[in-house]
Amino acid sequence: MRVRLSPSSPPLRIDRALVDALGDQGHPCTRAQLARAFGRGDITVGGRPIKPSLRVDRVLDVAVVFPHPEPLRAEPEDIALTIVHEDADLLVVDKPAGMVVHPGPGHAAGTLVNAVLHHLGIGADRLPVLEGNDPTRPGIVHRLDRQTSGVMVVAKTPLAQEGLAAQFRTHTLQRRYLGVVEGQPSWTQRRVETGHARDPHDRRRFAPLETATRRATSDAEVIEPLRGAATVGWTLHTGRTHQIRMHARYLGHPILGDTQYGRTPSEPAVRTAAAALTRHALHAELLGVVHPRSGASVTWRSPLPAELETLIEQLRP
Repeated sequence: MRVRLSPSSPPLRIDRALVDALGDQGHPCTRAQLARAFGRGDITVGGRPIKPSLRVDRVLDVAVVFPHPEPLRAEPEDIALTIVHEDADLLVVDKPAGMVVHPGPGHAAGTLVNAVLHHLGIGADRLPVLEGNDPTRPGIVHRLDRQTSGVMVVAKTPLAQEGLAAQFRTHTLQRRYLGVVEGQPSWTQRRVETGHARDPHDRRRFAPLETATRRATSDAEVIEPLRGAATVGWTLHTGRTHQIRMHARYLGHPILGDTQYGRTPSEPAVRTAAAALTRHALHAELLGVVHPRSGASVTWRSPLPAELETLIEQLRP
């Protein structure tokens, strides 16, 4: 396949630029897969093999050859799950930080989907798949980032899938998150409305570009001021990828422990507490939907994980 890369400022290494560009073109891959392709001489410019350290300082037409990979499959795996609620249509779980939601490049197993299939005692073909999704995402109607913990709902039937997908699409459900941010905000409540697009300087991130066609809207509320930090409640009105993490960075108060959107805290106590985290300090504490079968409003909650409770306790005055 051919990939056209444009320069950025500062210029990116070509291996990093290719990971982003291939993902945008619907061919996700990992740096490890690319490293093997570079080692085989299967990544070329003008017919000549190139090194992964080459900087993209001009427009490059890159030819990439990958061996055909084995197709990913979602298989049941005996992985512990915390069940919040279950009925004939829905399975609500409390996802731990560190768990990927569904199989993908670099994460063929050990995901939430693998655990759900084992819990239900069925194969992936027994759960509905949203139109446009691949078979590795059975029952999935929304996602949480790998290092975000909290409440998630899985659709067990086509009725549930259609009903939940419509609510996520029209943003008529309730979603509330808790995050520990660096610094003490000067505001108590704040609505954040921005554009939402790939960051031109780092395409693994998103940025609040006003030229973006997609919009992102969040409400932020300070729950508890801490020493050099604060616990902030986040209510989503749109559901964009990395929305809260991007908005926290935009406000100048990034989520602690966030290696993509954060920074090294200036205060020693906050820096020490954040360094002890093996995740970022963001948790999906509440999800409220209209049940697709009964029509009743239902709400599920997830308690704050112990490591985030410890973080908050360490930073209390």
